[in-house]
Parts: sequence; C-alpha cells; structure tokens
Amino acid sequence: MNVLDTLIWLVNFPAAHGYAMVFIAGFSILGLFAMSASGAVPASSLRRIREREGLLPAESRPRGAGRARIVQLVFRVLGFLMLANLVIGILSLTGVPVTRAYIFEHGQAAQGTVDGDWVTFRTPDGTEYTLESNFFTPAVYPDRDAFVSSGPVTVRYLPGHPQAFVIDSSPTPR
Repeated sequence: MNVLDTLIWLVNFPAAHGYAMVFIAGFSILGLFAMSASGAVPASSLRRIREREGLLPAESRPRGAGRARIVQLVFRVLGFLMLANLVIGILSLTGVPVTRAYIFEHGQAAQGTVDGDWVTFRTPDGTEYTLESNFFTPAVYPDRDAFVSSGPVTVRYLPGHPQAFVIDSSPTPR
C-alpha cells in the first residue's frame, strides 16, 4: 500500500462529505479549542481555589499536572484536525478538486453504474462497492459540473482504498 494513497484516502472523507464536515467542524472547533485552554481541566481550577484559600499543605506537589497537560494537548490536536477538515470541506464545496485530481490520475478504472446518489462498481478481484456520491460534493472529475444521474459510467478508484473514487466525466457529453 502506498502512503500517499492512504493520505489521499483519509483527506477524501472530509472532501467527499463537504457539507456535513463544514457543520460538524464549525460547531466543534470552539469547544475543542476551549478544552485545550490552560484552565479548562477541572482539577486545575479546583487546585487554584485550594491554593488561594490556603487549604493545600506547603509540601504538597501538584498532582495531575501531567495528565492535564496531556488532555490539553489531545484537545488541541483534535481542534487543529477539525480546522483542517473545515478547510477541506469548504474547498470541496466551492468546487476545488482537493483529492479528485490525484484519484483520477492514479486510480484504476472500472465500469460502474450510477443510481441517484449511489455509485456501484466492481473491482477486478470481484468485490462490489456501492458508495455515495454526495449531491453537494459530487465525485465527478475532470468536469465537476457534469451531471451524471443514472446509467453506466467509468469509475476511477485507488486500488488500495476503493472508497476513494471519482466518476470519470471526460467521455460524457458537455
């Protein structure tokens, strides 16, 4: 398996579900970054109150500071991942082929059928895939505006990750 194919496959999920990703990431980023702030961990707030009131012995060392730091780091990483998903989703909604060009160029061709928002194709090993081609971010390349509602089509997919696919719109009339 190719590492770049795997990366494109991972990035293709927010690109293929751009509309949902914009809303999910848009609403979750604020909470994730708030949890990554220094005072977001409840134990640290309780410790500050105890120190202010003089309820902690002088020789006690802070416990849980390492855990709090790890929690903050995890939420910060998740916040930046959601921010990246938001950017990928917005780019996909505006018609930028974030992953489509790579999949089209490096993908393996197969014959498939389109039925509404669903694309069905069979790989050479005999596995049949039925995957969604979202209305808001259609999996069509190179002509994103080509309307493919039903019938036989040529599908290009990454051999190691068939879920990353595009419908080849080059043979369709424009």
